[in-house]
Amino acid sequence: MADLSPARERGLLYLLALTQFTIIMDFMVMMPLGPQIMQAFAISPAAFATAVSAYSWCSGLSGLFAATYIDRFDRRRLLLVIYGLFALSNLVCATAGNFHMLLLARAFAGLSGGVLASIIMTIVSDIIPVTRRGAATGVIMTAFSLAAIAGVPAGIVLGAHLGWSSPFYLLVVLSLLIWLAAAWLVPSLRLHLQVAPPPLRQVLPELWRLLTDARHVRAFGLTFIMMVSHMMVIPFISPVLVANHGIAPQQIAWIYMAGGAATFFTSRRIGRLADRYGKHQLFRIMALFSMLPILFVTHLPTIPFLAIVAFFPVFMVALSGRMIPLQALLTTVPEPQRRGAFLSVNSAIQSLGNGCGAWLGGLLLSAGSGGQIIGYGSNGWYAVLLVGVALWWVGRVHALPALRTPVAAS
Repeated sequence: MADLSPARERGLLYLLALTQFTIIMDFMVMMPLGPQIMQAFAISPAAFATAVSAYSWCSGLSGLFAATYIDRFDRRRLLLVIYGLFALSNLVCATAGNFHMLLLARAFAGLSGGVLASIIMTIVSDIIPVTRRGAATGVIMTAFSLAAIAGVPAGIVLGAHLGWSSPFYLLVVLSLLIWLAAAWLVPSLRLHLQVAPPPLRQVLPELWRLLTDARHVRAFGLTFIMMVSHMMVIPFISPVLVANHGIAPQQIAWIYMAGGAATFFTSRRIGRLADRYGKHQLFRIMALFSMLPILFVTHLPTIPFLAIVAFFPVFMVALSGRMIPLQALLTTVPEPQRRGAFLSVNSAIQSLGNGCGAWLGGLLLSAGSGGQIIGYGSNGWYAVLLVGVALWWVGRVHALPALRTPVAAS
């Protein structure tokens, strides 16, 4: 465990949260830019969906492949190299002159982004003791809030006024500034290298053992279930609000800002509660609580726009609140020398779950004669059913005995 002063530890956590923010913004910003990109390249909605999907699938493959090498290098050096490639991918995306180049750039961004998410959580696990890891995870999860508060609205405003490529230029500048700060602030993390990694000829058998370890399989299963449930609802909120409730696309920014602001102020508090009362217990409470907002948003009645804005913070806090104890719990499952590989595979499972959830959710929807989206209520019921499965399944996911806290053990 790295020995850092409290001030440097705080600064490093905030820096990692900002790094995570750029990754999430890079993924999220594509969706509100859809109309501009389709017009700029004269492509169909299906082609645009391919560009969005390319990120998730490549992110998953990248995370899976990273499990073969992530524990072989100094965490600091690996973070700086991969994050530099991430900044380059956004520059390629911003300067893409045709749709094929854009598609390749999005795939490239997914390849680097998938590894970065694993590296960030691995660094958190290396520098923060398990008794405070829930609170630390809450800090990292504020990146989702910042992306909702600033990322989506920035994408909408910049895309409308300066063209679809402007948000990606912004990401390049932010990434370069964060890269410089990381080069100064992130310490060398080599403790995991004290246990010699297996030679390359043993990597694939070791990866297979990692994938088939019963404790790991149960953890991966929980991740997949939650991601599918999550993505059966989230991607279709904006289209349903516009098509079924007549909300103007530019007003969607206010909804995400309200939800993101709420999660920004609650993420760290939820992380502390996970440390205090146990990660299993808090996950069950937040997952159970999330069922009502999911059913409400997927069966949304005709209500004023301000009421929707007021409701969205409840929805966002409920959904993000179940992911914080889940992520903190998953960091306690593997042995320290396999933690990076485990989290890389888990990141790949997340991406796979994201893709499957969005795909399955889309299959349940259809267009009405008046342009309305039909079937969103079914998405809500299936999502709640999967949450119910997760409530049972989480009891089968256990921390490594040496890492169990008194609360978790009890």
